[in-house]
Amino acid sequence: MSNTNTDRYFEDYVAGTELEVGSVCMSEAGIIEYASKYDPQEFHVNPEKAVNGPFGGLIASGWHTAAVVMRLLVDEYLSSASSLGSPGLDELRWLAPVRPDDKLTVRARVTASRRSKSKPDRGLIHTRIEVSNQNSVMVMTMNAVNVVACRKP
Repeated sequence: MSNTNTDRYFEDYVAGTELEVGSVCMSEAGIIEYASKYDPQEFHVNPEKAVNGPFGGLIASGWHTAAVVMRLLVDEYLSSASSLGSPGLDELRWLAPVRPDDKLTVRARVTASRRSKSKPDRGLIHTRIEVSNQNSVMVMTMNAVNVVACRKP
């Protein structure tokens, strides 16, 4: 599977295929901006107070991490030509804190795919998403399910 999502269809998501989706750097300003709107806990929004908090410094909201990962998945993994949404995800885990200036790298591995019996123009793909920082520390994992159009119905 190439690292471009142009014209990718169900048939291209073969079980066992792995892809480095991309990377993103987390800035202190971005962490605070996101958390101020959506998760305003002190260890996400106040660097001075966060130093004495449970993580010893400012960390990104897990939801912020999930949101930036989703953006990379949309840009580089899911195809605008075939993506039909998602019924959900399983086992979202935040394994280690994400800190300012961390560079997160996202990997995707297709774990299963099956064509729909009731709607043969589409299929379900199951993907293991792993997110690590610049020190190869796994910071987040999840199992995604996506509905994808078939190239050949």
